[in-house]
Amino acid sequence: MHRDADLEQLMAAYQQGDSAAAATLIQRVSPQLHRFFLVQVTSRRDADDLLQETWLRIHEARHTYRPGEPVLPWLYAIARHIRVDHYRKAQRTALREQQVEVLPEAAAATGGRTDRGPDLEALLSTLPQSQREVITMLKVAGMSLEEVARATSSSVGSVKQKAHRAYEKLRGLLQEYAAGV
Repeated sequence: MHRDADLEQLMAAYQQGDSAAAATLIQRVSPQLHRFFLVQVTSRRDADDLLQETWLRIHEARHTYRPGEPVLPWLYAIARHIRVDHYRKAQRTALREQQVEVLPEAAAATGGRTDRGPDLEALLSTLPQSQREVITMLKVAGMSLEEVARATSSSVGSVKQKAHRAYEKLRGLLQEYAAGV
């Protein structure tokens, strides 16, 4: 809770034009947001771009933050909208471009990782987008159910249901992996 209050104070100071508070807020929250994007997109470069776009949008919308409200759900809601916009743009682009089957670098990068177990990103990529988003916010970002519900504009029950279904699928995948080793 102390950390959340700290973020709320930083955001309130940022709204008042305190550049040091803005820099501190960016420094403290950027790693979480970057991880959120890394799990959601296919490349680090896209994640970097989405993070930058998120901070630009936060800067433009900082006046809409209500002091005293939790900061993380507000920030993640903006990040989620940025990601959705990116996805829609990528879909429009994909429709207009011809895709290459397998790039040489991608084929080399798909080498096995049998010594370390299954890759988290690979496991999460098997989940539907809504479940992956919920798991990322809950487990990677450490948000509460209520914060995730607020950030995804859904109910706590819906978040619990998505998380439960994701856990079941991940558990099955891990059992398959363990049986194959």
